[in-house]
Amino acid sequence: MIGALAQRGEGPISKRTTIVDIARVAGVTPKTVSRALNDAPHVSEAVRQKVKAAAAELDYHPNLAAQSLIARRSFLIGLTYERPSPSYVVDLQNGALGRLEDGRYRLVVLPFNHVASRPEELGKLLLRAGLDGVLLAPPACDQPLLLDMLDRQKLPYARITPHRDLDRGIVVTMDEVAAGQDVAAHLLSLGHRRIGIILGDPSHAASMGRMEGYRRAFDEAGAAIDDRLIVTGDFTYDVGYRVARTLLSLSPRPTAILAQNDDMAAAAVAAARDLGLSVPADLSVAGFDNSEVSRTAWPQLTTVNQPVRQMAWDAADRLIASIDQKGDVAGPERRDHAHELLVRASTAAPAAA
Repeated sequence: MIGALAQRGEGPISKRTTIVDIARVAGVTPKTVSRALNDAPHVSEAVRQKVKAAAAELDYHPNLAAQSLIARRSFLIGLTYERPSPSYVVDLQNGALGRLEDGRYRLVVLPFNHVASRPEELGKLLLRAGLDGVLLAPPACDQPLLLDMLDRQKLPYARITPHRDLDRGIVVTMDEVAAGQDVAAHLLSLGHRRIGIILGDPSHAASMGRMEGYRRAFDEAGAAIDDRLIVTGDFTYDVGYRVARTLLSLSPRPTAILAQNDDMAAAAVAAARDLGLSVPADLSVAGFDNSEVSRTAWPQLTTVNQPVRQMAWDAADRLIASIDQKGDVAGPERRDHAHELLVRASTAAPAAA
């Protein structure tokens, strides 16, 4: 058959490099090659380096399906989240992918809506997916029933920015109360007192955490929050635009708006412009997340930098370490990341000040 191919000028069929080929070049057994390539114990560093050099010379690429069958593992890491802003999702995925891109694990993205009312359904989905572990973004990270299911079935997980049971499992978080306090204090320091607040999805604990931060800032400034200026925007641009129009139709209207993510803040800027208002001359607007929209909006948005990408990378890194070490994670299981207030052109002192 090979001869026939050669006669037609097609050449022989190429053979994929295997660990047997690497073993022959390195002068070791295939079992040693497998252990060296997987960084298993009981292989000397000299042998490990010789095997990896042979693998590089032969342009070896591991067959993940074969590895899965041999190890009885899928090498799949799940990431589940609920319809937040597109920029947030991109940062989550890029952070996790950044950690996985050079390794043997692959990412499976599993979006799931209405988690708070269907945690058991999400749990069944994750358990059926054949994952080695899962990254839980809000609000899944705060669902006790879901965590109980994963614990019972011994499916490892890492929680990204949870607000409850922070001593449970691998936790990568940021102080959203402090972050909310900082951005609200910024508007108050400029002289704003009539401040509209656009909340996110009430099923996300982050929304309540940020609101608690706003309240602390108002208390410290000796100012009162007008509950009539609090509306729910659901973390989406469309709903954010609609409720921003509602706020700006009031008389007197707010001099500033605190939106709990950048998509809703950008929507508030658009609503203000459609009503003939200038930002920040007539209305200051502040967001949250430091997502791409905050940098491309005009004017650029004052916002809170939440290091979503780094938190997702960190969560994936610690989850993989836990899986590879069979549950033993070096260092504390909780890791806190710092936020940063980014003051940009969308906020200024109120015109009457």
